Order: sequence, then structure tokens, then C-alpha cells
Amino acid sequence: MFQTQSTIDRCFSKLFQFISPRQYEGEKTGDNATPSSSIAGEDLTAKAVHKRYEGLVTVRTKAIRGKGAWYWAHLEPILVHNSDTGLAKAVKLRCSLCDAVFSASNPSRTASEHLKRGTCPNFTSLPKPISSISPSPISYNHRKRPSPATAAASTSVVTSGFSPLALIEPSRFCSPELNYAPVVVAAAAAAAPSPHLVLSGGKEDLGALAMLEDSVKKLKSPKASPGPDLSKTQIESALNLLSDWVYESCGAVSFSSIESPKFRAFLAQVGLPLISRRELIGARLDAKFDEAKTEADARIRDAMFFQVASDGWSSGNLSEKVVNLTVNLPNGTSVFHKAVFATGDVPSKYAEEVLWESVSGICGGGVASRCVGIVADKFKAKALRNLENQNHWMVNLSCQLQGFLSLMKDLFKELGLFKTVTANCLKLANFFNSKPQARSCFHKYQFQEVDHAGLIRVPPHNLEVGVKSFELAYPMLEDVWDFARALHLAVLDESFKVVCGEDAVAGEVSEMIHDVRFWNDLEAVHSLVKLIKELALDMETDRPLVGQCLPLWEELRGKVKDWCAKFSIAEEPVEKIVEKRFRKNYHPAWSAAFILDPLYLMRDTSGKYLPPFKCLTPEQEKDVDKLITRLVSREEAHIALMELMKWRSEGLDPLYAQAVQVKQRDPLTGKMKIANPQSSRLVWETCLSEFKALGKVAVRLIFLHATACGFKCNWSFLRWVCAHRHSSAGMERAQKMIFIAAHAKLERRDFSSEEDKDAELFATSSGEDDVLTKVFADPSSV
Repeated sequence: MFQTQSTIDRCFSKLFQFISPRQYEGEKTGDNATPSSSIAGEDLTAKAVHKRYEGLVTVRTKAIRGKGAWYWAHLEPILVHNSDTGLAKAVKLRCSLCDAVFSASNPSRTASEHLKRGTCPNFTSLPKPISSISPSPISYNHRKRPSPATAAASTSVVTSGFSPLALIEPSRFCSPELNYAPVVVAAAAAAAPSPHLVLSGGKEDLGALAMLEDSVKKLKSPKASPGPDLSKTQIESALNLLSDWVYESCGAVSFSSIESPKFRAFLAQVGLPLISRRELIGARLDAKFDEAKTEADARIRDAMFFQVASDGWSSGNLSEKVVNLTVNLPNGTSVFHKAVFATGDVPSKYAEEVLWESVSGICGGGVASRCVGIVADKFKAKALRNLENQNHWMVNLSCQLQGFLSLMKDLFKELGLFKTVTANCLKLANFFNSKPQARSCFHKYQFQEVDHAGLIRVPPHNLEVGVKSFELAYPMLEDVWDFARALHLAVLDESFKVVCGEDAVAGEVSEMIHDVRFWNDLEAVHSLVKLIKELALDMETDRPLVGQCLPLWEELRGKVKDWCAKFSIAEEPVEKIVEKRFRKNYHPAWSAAFILDPLYLMRDTSGKYLPPFKCLTPEQEKDVDKLITRLVSREEAHIALMELMKWRSEGLDPLYAQAVQVKQRDPLTGKMKIANPQSSRLVWETCLSEFKALGKVAVRLIFLHATACGFKCNWSFLRWVCAHRHSSAGMERAQKMIFIAAHAKLERRDFSSEEDKDAELFATSSGEDDVLTKVFADPSSV
């Protein structure tokens, strides 16, 4: 973070509080004191000497920046150590012009006697014309940096050679905008104080005058260029990393920012050549895309089969959306395929065509049966069902994350409790937002309780829309719940009681806020939504496989049952809504994968590890038989069913079953997770190889993903695409950029967007330890 000059001054002022004022002027601190024979005494003396030394260094540093006496440009504090103990015993001042050493007791007197009176042979205050200075050869390639003594000597010579600069007030050169040799000007001004010099060009001449003096300084004391000398390989590598960052940001970093003067200055400072926008969207973009595409295609070719994930159909009510098509491979990795730009609500037939074209394009004219299924984030029932009916080997699923989110919408639409709470909160919010006196009272207690004030978020339309729309209504419920204490205090305020006497609605709102049942109902709704959201967030992070769908819904049922008991709510209406959504999302592959995945084998009384058929309903058992029969050829159907019976009765060797089910703690979340998720598939391909037909189905089923979570596009990139959607060249570049960005993110398994990360960063708060809060409240505290 950049700090202003005033902020730096405040930091220095705090630092100087630890140094006594007499130390600035040189109070004697025992430079010549005799060390005590006691070790403790020597340590105390050394600490005092160190403190004195650090104080002088601090004062000198401030002076060099133009905020102190002129002589510090030539006097340097040094520590003198005891030859026997090695501890510091005194502080001295060394003249950087002649290397003479003096006591540090009074720097001002030392400067007067040694510098001003002519004792130092290398210090002179006589003015010299600029023509009398003989330029020295300039070399910018040597790497040895000048010593502090050399630099200080050069500074003094240049300063003494231009006494007219002493007529200018030093502080006028210490502006943050003018970074031209403030120490030199300050030194000259202190050496020969004079009235202000009036320049013909006015204040603008100060910068030009400082540049002139700086040029003379460089001629007298040439030094290496500020940027490091980089090899061609290093430069090319750095520019490649820079371009990768721009592409992978996928619109968060604009191409125009590359040509920002500040960014160009940064490149020059680190020794890199300038790079143009045209270069980034030209050859570099093409080369990076070709590299990523070649790598992705090679991974897909190596896999025996794959699943297509289609994410982006459910982008809310946006008129423009990006549908990302990703390829899930059996080894657990994902590869980006392409992005499809769509407008508005997409017809089911169009979605079907897009999905099949993607499958055909990935197979490249080869065997289409390599694609064993599709998972889409919005259940295009007709499209997925048609593709599944036309290709018997395919398993097409709806995204379970969207299924859980849709369940929350069902609750808001169909459960009476949600409707009542939403209507009451809407009435309360509208009242406080629209009545000035009530709003003022509410804001007063908002500031008191949460350190900020604002309106309660309400649905943008009428009450009916607010009641039925989860996305529009829930933020309002969150606000009312978060501001509960501020609302209670507001209705107890005397000014609000005056409003109650004048407005009947105010009395109703006050009665509602004092009603315990209103808050119990709001807490119930808030906690259930929070519960489902947490399950959905875990699902988005863990990306469960199809075999985990039944356990996930069973976990949800258990938590909903506990919720009903906690808040004394009838279970039957809630269970009906949950079961209705379950049936709408259910696919027979859930049951089949659950039975075939060794991860869910259960140990019976005989010690065998058998598939959990007893966890299925009779209908789900039939689904297992039907699905397995459909996924194999007619000739193999009866063989597959016989092998299924054998699997049901014999299961898996206990040692292998235990090995598959080994868990370990995730260091990031602290939860227990399967140590090797690939074990379930590998067991079928190795030690269960006698199951010829059933094994073919198992390895294809149990790797399928149950969610379509993939690459997330930035809003800035989406806007950029919308602006260039009528340009073929612009759309081609957009496709390449999104491929590069998605390929990189999937490579490191990063499924979040920059907007999500920024929102999480700014939403994170840890009280007094929150650095961002400190910075925004008081920049000088950092």
C-alpha cells in the first residue's frame, strides 16, 4: 500500500517518541564510559550504546530525506566494539569525506568545527561555475555500487559547487511529487541561508531546477542503472509469466492497463522492456493457446472414456451467459473443452445440439461410446433424456448442487412458514426504509451495534414476488436477523414511541418486534437455509461423485428431521417438499453407483464386505438391474446380472475393502476424507477382473461426477465478450483467452472466481486483528 508523505511523517513522529529530545542535540550517553566487570553491567551498557546508535541512525535517515540538519549528509554514526567481549562500548561519528572519527556527543558542534571551519580538507563551501566542472566518463554497465562514503562525497561536491541552490527553501523540494535530490538542496540551504530565489517560470521552475542539479550530480558521480541487467532468457521468461497472468485473469486485468504509465515505469524499474496490447493479443496469445490446447487434447486421448460437464446454463436471469464445457477424466482430473456464448433462456433442443456437437468434437470422428455421460447444471430434462435414449451407454445427470439450491426455492414457494416470515419481514423492512423518523432512530442503533447503517434490503418488486422468490427474499431475511438488536432498541426509543402515536403501522411493527414467536420463526427459516447452503458449499468444494448422491440426500433428510424437532415444526409438509425435489433429480445411476462402489461396502456378521443393498428401496433395486442391463450389449446383459448376484453375495476381499475405505484428515478443512479416491475404480480394473461385464459398467459408473462445478467466468470478461460478440476476430480471441484461463485453473483445481475471492477477503473480519479494518480506519497505524 502506498502511503502519503503525511502518513510517513506521523510514523516518524511516533518513532521519535522513544528517543529523548536531548539525544538530537547530542546529550552525552557514556560514549567513553568504562565497561563494568559484571556481565550484566556490560549488557546494559551495550544496550544503551545500541539505543544511542539507533537514535542517531534514525535522525540521519530523516535528515537524508530532507527533514533534518544538513550535516548528516557527511556524518555517519558508527559503533565501536570492545575487543575482548565483542560488545558495543561507544558510538562515534565518522566524516564520510575524510574518514575522520569524532565523538557523537554533539553532532552539531562537530559539524561546525570540522566542516564549516575548514578542518575537513575535502569540504568546501566556495561556489564554482558549472563550466568549471569536468565531466567524468559515464559507464552504466558496472555493477559495483558506490560506497556510502563515495556517495556522500559526491553529494557534497555537487552541493558546494552550486551555492545558488541555497537560495531556495528546502521544504519546497520535499513534496512527494518532486523526488529530486532533497538532501542536496537541504544541505545547501543550511550551509548558506538566503532569501527565497524568485524564478522567472514561477513554481513550475522548481522541478526543472531540481532536474538540472540531479543531472550534475549524475555527471559527477555516475552509477549503475536502477534496473538489473537481465539476460534475454530471463526477460523472455518474465514476459511469458506476465502474459500468463493477464490471460489467466480472464478479463479482470484489462489489456489497456498494460500501457499505463505507472505500469510501464514499473517494467523499466525492474529492467524489463515494454510490452504492447497488440503483442499480447497477437502472437503470444496464439502460442499460449496452442500450448494449452495440445496438452488438453493429449490428456483426453490417453483416457479410455470420459464425461462431459456442462456448466453455465443456470446463470440466473442474465441476458448474456457463458456455458463452459469441461471433460472429466477417470483419473479425477478435468480438462477444459470450449465455451459457448448464449443469450437469454436457452431452448432444450439447442442445448441438446450443443452437447452432442461437443461430444462429437471431443471424440474427433472416433467412437462416440467413449463419452459415457453428461452432467449439466440446469436439468434440461428433455435434452439429456433424448441423448440418453439415443445412446444406450450414456448416463446423463442433473447437477446436485443445483438440486439443493432448487430445494431452497421450493421451501420458499410451498412451505407456509417461509411465506409468513417473508411477508412479516417485508412489512417491517418497508416501514423502516420509508419512514424518515423511524429510519433515523434505526440507523442510530445500527451504528451503535454494527458500526454502520443502511437500509434493509427488500425485493425489487411487489410482495407476491418477494414471497415466492428465494433469491430476492432471503437477503431481506438476513438483514432483519442481523439487525435484530438494533430493531429492538429502536422501538424502545422515545422518538419511535412518538411515531407509534401517529402511525398505526408503527404500532403493528413494534408489536411484531416484541413478539417472541416472530423471532423464533425467523430463526427457524434462517437456520434451515443456512444448513442447506452449507451442504451446497461443501458439495461445490468437494465435487462429489454419482455414488455419493444417495448418502448426500440421506444426510439432508436427517438434518431436516432434527431441524423440525428443534423448532417444533411438523415434519410431514417439509418431508413432502424434500421428497418431491429428490424424485425430480433422482437418476437410477445413483443406486447403481452406490452398490458398485467399494467405498460403500458394509461388513456383515461373517466378516465379508458386501454391497449395501439393504439401504435401497425395492424400486431402487430394480433400477440397478435395469441400468446395468442398458449399459451393456444384449449379449452381455444376462452375464452382467449373474455377476451382479455374485457381487451381492461375495463382495470384495476384506483387506482390499479396508484399503479402499482408508480416510485421512484434510489439512485445509479438518474433515476426514478418502485418502485415495481412485482406489474404487482401480480395484475393479485389477483384483475384480473376473467380473468382465459388470466390471466394464462399474469403472464407467463410479467415476462420474454428480456436479457440473467448473471454471467460473469473471463479470468483467463477460462484459468484454458481450461488447465484441459481433466481431469474429474478437470472439476468437475471447475463446482462446477463456481456454487458457480455464486450463490453468483446472490444472491447479481452482474452481472459484476472482470476484468470490475478493468478496471473501473483504468479508473476513477478526476484530482488532483485522489488518484491512485498521488500514481503512487509520492508515498511519501500519
